[in-house]
Amino acid sequence: MPEKCLRRLNKQLESLKADGYCILTDVLDAAEVRATRRALIDAAVESKRRGVSTYVQGLDPNEANVRVFNLLDLDPIFRKLILQPKAIALVQALIGEHFLISNFTANIALPGSESMAIHADQAIVIPEPWLQPWAINIIWCLDDVYPDNGATLYLPGSHQVARVSELPPDMKTAMVAFEAPAGSMIAMDGRLWHTSGANVTRDRERALLFGYYTADFIRPQTNWNASLSAHTLDNLDARLFDFLGLGAAANLRQSSVILEPADH
Repeated sequence: MPEKCLRRLNKQLESLKADGYCILTDVLDAAEVRATRRALIDAAVESKRRGVSTYVQGLDPNEANVRVFNLLDLDPIFRKLILQPKAIALVQALIGEHFLISNFTANIALPGSESMAIHADQAIVIPEPWLQPWAINIIWCLDDVYPDNGATLYLPGSHQVARVSELPPDMKTAMVAFEAPAGSMIAMDGRLWHTSGANVTRDRERALLFGYYTADFIRPQTNWNASLSAHTLDNLDARLFDFLGLGAAANLRQSSVILEPADH
């Protein structure tokens, strides 16, 4: 990676650690945004053809939030995107060299979509207290994202909250919307409390992809052995195969502490 890019990435990492998020613009050019968005629309159609609903009752208030799961099995473009070098650099800088890809999904907020429940991604998979970042979400903006079309809302400083009891009672009123142009990447600490915004426009959509990465000792949200087709498994990039935890070894990182046997 060029030195200029590394300097910029280091600055963004400082923001990620201090504020719980950072935004990198122009990561995807216009052609890449168009191609990825087309692939997402096709993926939504294919997902429904496979019998997987794009509406999950209990997750979203209405069907105007279109959910697409198992992106890695639906188009090679998503398998390339999950390995994007800047994304991987931020993931490793925040949660460590050893990580797993836990999930990769999409949410298209159509006009009339409403907010889901407020949550923190790390809190879903790890019980409190949340004392350090063990999860990170990389959000890909395939449309310009702003408050009226359902931009993700976050609670500033909430990545420093260790327990639910420490959260303010009026979280929603204190939340701020992420704003970013299409082609941007938003990196979000897994401890940052957030929710989807409501799309109050008449004719504007808001398509986002969510790559969710966690420390390697945390069980992934997706069972990749069960969800990926044989064709996809046979054509996986070697690094992606490793990051999905598909090898025979699991949770065998080399310890920096060598314990000598006790003398008896």
